[in-house]
Amino acid sequence: MNALELDGVRKDYGSVPAVAALDLRLDEGEVLALVGPSGCGKSTLLRLIAGLEEPDAGTVQIGGRTVAGGGVWYPPERRDVGIVFQDHALFPHLTVAANVAFGLTELSGAERKSRVTEALAMISMERLAERYPHELSGGEQQRVALTRALAPRPELLLLDEPFSNLDRHLRAQIRADTMDLLRKTGTAAVFVTHDQAEALAIGDRVAVMRAGRIEQLGAPEPVFHTPANRFVATFMGDADFLPAELTGDTLVTEAGSVRAPDDVVGRADALEVMVRPHEVVLRPADNGTAGTARVVDTEFQGGFILHTITLESGRRLRSLQPHTTHYPIGTRLHAELSYGHPPAVLPDHDAIATNGHPAARW
Repeated sequence: MNALELDGVRKDYGSVPAVAALDLRLDEGEVLALVGPSGCGKSTLLRLIAGLEEPDAGTVQIGGRTVAGGGVWYPPERRDVGIVFQDHALFPHLTVAANVAFGLTELSGAERKSRVTEALAMISMERLAERYPHELSGGEQQRVALTRALAPRPELLLLDEPFSNLDRHLRAQIRADTMDLLRKTGTAAVFVTHDQAEALAIGDRVAVMRAGRIEQLGAPEPVFHTPANRFVATFMGDADFLPAELTGDTLVTEAGSVRAPDDVVGRADALEVMVRPHEVVLRPADNGTAGTARVVDTEFQGGFILHTITLESGRRLRSLQPHTTHYPIGTRLHAELSYGHPPAVLPDHDAIATNGHPAARW
């Protein structure tokens, strides 16, 4: 049984399709990271699952039970879902314990108390049970919001950019704690974020949305390394593109040759390879060679330096180097491609599937 199943779900706002005939399945205990630019429909999709919006078409099933569509409509409180919002949404006049107990109305008094104690113990916050939200830090408030959502033991947890108000270091810690809690409870979750790195870090699968549609759905590694199209490639990380000529089983580019993925061999159309900054190796020009590239910009990023170079054709590439390797602007050098996996190849701006990692589209 799927924790979540969407069939042909659509939501329009006037003439604008916020969610366009979308199909999606989520296994029990699976965490799906839903990522995309502002206005792509990811929060609308979450609201449709939660019951905060009603779909114009299609059906929503949670735990094998239809909750929307086909003449059926269940309000949020009857959907067996937990929801965690960006602003925590804690009740300021209730203590931590009372906030966690709020959704446990079907339990007896003794059962509620036991469940609250158990839930707070899972996040090591028993000592704060009698405090009020304004007496907590931002991270503590987020932990309470998460615990309140999980206390009723929902079939599905929905998280709408829950960490965006936290500073970077606290965000990483709360995210790790959240994932640990989800694994312990075995709760399936849909996690909406606009942060690509966060999506890759937390999702068993990642769904990349644009204009109400899922452009690509898959495990984090293939979504990053073998994007379905140019949009996914550039949204999920820095990416440059080089024309490539196919010679036998080799792709020849201005920055060197790489082996072509098996499913690319034999194609006759114009091709490009995607190049991410960590896949560009820089070597100083030596032995009297002038070098085939020139550094035109550098950006210090702490442990790394991002170099922007121009090739002889005028095309630009970015190369990420350790902070101990710094080539000043104007330096002549050699640039070479270095992949630890089959490269993503794009004909006419759409990716070809590569070596067992199909550029799956939904």
